[in-house]
Amino acid sequence: MTKTHLDPQKHRILILGVSGYIGNAIYKELGPYFKTFGTYRTPTKAFEANKHFFHYNLEEDDVYEVLEATKPTIIISALRGNFNAQTIVHQHIAEYALSFGSKIIFLSSTNVFDAYSKFPSYELDKTLSHSIYGHFKIKIENLILRLPEEQVAVIRVPMIFGATSPRIEELKQAILENESVEVFPNLIMNVMLDKKLTQQIHYIINRNKSGIFHLGSTDLVHHDDYTKEIISTLTNKKVVLKQVYTTNEDRYLAVLPKFNKLPKHLQITSQEILEELGK
Repeated sequence: MTKTHLDPQKHRILILGVSGYIGNAIYKELGPYFKTFGTYRTPTKAFEANKHFFHYNLEEDDVYEVLEATKPTIIISALRGNFNAQTIVHQHIAEYALSFGSKIIFLSSTNVFDAYSKFPSYELDKTLSHSIYGHFKIKIENLILRLPEEQVAVIRVPMIFGATSPRIEELKQAILENESVEVFPNLIMNVMLDKKLTQQIHYIINRNKSGIFHLGSTDLVHHDDYTKEIISTLTNKKVVLKQVYTTNEDRYLAVLPKFNKLPKHLQITSQEILEELGK
């Protein structure tokens, strides 16, 4: 790789799915530092007014047009939508990356391990899933991991929280409408904060890191306990919890790092996430 390619100032970043919650959070973090472009599906005045944003419909449009218009050195995939259409898009961006030396940062999920329930999962553990979503994420991971190692960062994340995150919005809605909230008492997981995740991605870009990253809180929590704690930061009202038992034994859905650990200042605990939500 040439030196200019590694100079952060020279990066041109394309975020696929900039209108989604995570894509937008990443854009806010990277936008001030890099020439950052994005694709959005649902037009809004703000998106249409932003000259760096491209309207892109996963199922109808060709991603090559966006790639040619933006010439990204880094492609961040935070897409949602039809799995078959997404698979084709990722095949195309992988071909593009191979031709032009671009790097792909793919946002994956703890669900790539949802068939393993006895332990937390580490970066090099074999992926295996019982869910359609997990299967899909594994398929894309495998597709991208065939590229030269320095051109790939696969980022596996657990449940993500933030002041305006979909999960928090759902909880607020349930509280407002006096509805019960589903909890999984036997589920042991780790969690993530949107702002911390975007800082971690920024670091990975700046330091030109590659490989598989497990980005979640350093500690583990029970889904029901943690949900209760989050609710108590949102309201004093009594909220009915609907216990959902998928198994009688504890089940892990957590990603922890063994090899690709980030510096201390970029790590976070579940308690710090609660504090952030309580602000």
